[in-house]
Amino acid sequence: MKQQRIVRRYSVAFKQKVVSEIEAGTLTIAHAQKLYDIRGRGSIYYWLRHMGKAHLLNHIVRIQMADETSKLKQLEKEKQRLESALAQAHLKILTLEATLEVLEEQAGVSAKKKTDAGLSKLPSDVKLEGSNGSR
Repeated sequence: MKQQRIVRRYSVAFKQKVVSEIEAGTLTIAHAQKLYDIRGRGSIYYWLRHMGKAHLLNHIVRIQMADETSKLKQLEKEKQRLESALAQAHLKILTLEATLEVLEEQAGVSAKKKTDAGLSKLPSDVKLEGSNGSR
């Protein structure tokens, strides 16, 4: 004959007792399972979700004055305006650079500045102040 499965039903008072002990920090979930012989893996987690006070801690409550809300909306609009202006400036720069490249190709002249030309190499006869001739 098949062995019948034993279904354990816990009272609401028992569940609340276990949840309050875990939330108070006197028991861990694993310790409560061993101490009270609770077999289900998710039982205590389920009880904590539905009967515990932890669900109150996960909500953010924001208390604001009316002018703070309008100030926030105003700052959001300003942020959007600045982001739009930045995007337009980037497009303008790209357009100008492309135009410059086309003009350079047509004229055969380079109009870009050489920023690192010869800065890393010093002539051998130039002595720096405070140096004794060795580099």
